Amino acid sequence: MSDTLESLRRKMGGARDLGSVVRTMKALAASNVGQYEAAVRSLGDYYRTVELGLASCVSQDRAATIAQREGRATGAIGAIVFGSDQGLVGQFNDVLTDFVVHTLGALPGKKEVWAVGERIHSRLANAGLPMAGLLNVPNSVSAITPLVSQIQVESEGRRAKGEYAQVYLFHNRPASGASYEPASQRLLPLDEQWRCQLAKLRWPTGNLPEVISSDKQTLRALVREYLFVSLFRACAESLASENASRLAAMQRAEKNIGELLEDLTRAFHRLRQSSIDEELFDVISGYESLSKAVT
Repeated sequence: MSDTLESLRRKMGGARDLGSVVRTMKALAASNVGQYEAAVRSLGDYYRTVELGLASCVSQDRAATIAQREGRATGAIGAIVFGSDQGLVGQFNDVLTDFVVHTLGALPGKKEVWAVGERIHSRLANAGLPMAGLLNVPNSVSAITPLVSQIQVESEGRRAKGEYAQVYLFHNRPASGASYEPASQRLLPLDEQWRCQLAKLRWPTGNLPEVISSDKQTLRALVREYLFVSLFRACAESLASENASRLAAMQRAEKNIGELLEDLTRAFHRLRQSSIDEELFDVISGYESLSKAVT
């Protein structure tokens, strides 16, 4: 069925309204990307500082008992997956789901998955992974801390009961441009493997570090900060990746809407010109008929 001038007007109006919505969402995504990327950058130096502090503690023999105690933990593998609970993010959740399924599938033992975001939760459940719970995605940087605290309380409580032997983090992190890549981190246990990784860190100066106050008290405080910053950084990187993906999707949508509007405008002008030509032809034909009748 061919379009009419009125139908083309409606389509052009709908395209303009949709374009306005897309521009608003694009501006919102761009603003969100900035705050989450700034949070990730600010965490970088602090995370490095905490790691160096831990390295100076665990490099001494008196800290080995903590690593040995962590290494004896038994139970299931707990996984915390930071995804999205909103759309317009392309393959954001699908890529992460495939990565989580592949990574956990290579690990022996029982698994339990905590999903941050409704959409990633449904995809992981459909993939056959046992889901332990659903958490809401933060909508700002200030909302990350309550989420991280909730995760820490839950994971540490289950670790204390011996329900979890290991805890893994999964999230998308920003890559070059507006792209992202899935990443994972073994958060717990703080065992000999973790200790050996810390031992590889080089102290940035020639002065040897010294642990002040109680060794165990300092180590516990640093471990708490290490766990908190690891969770916070994973969440912030996930949110930065999500909004970068949404920004890229909005840019593509804005381009497509612009092209569609141009096509509709050209079709409208052609149809309008054709209608004007037909009216002029009718007027001329009528005039000629009248002229012949008078003569």
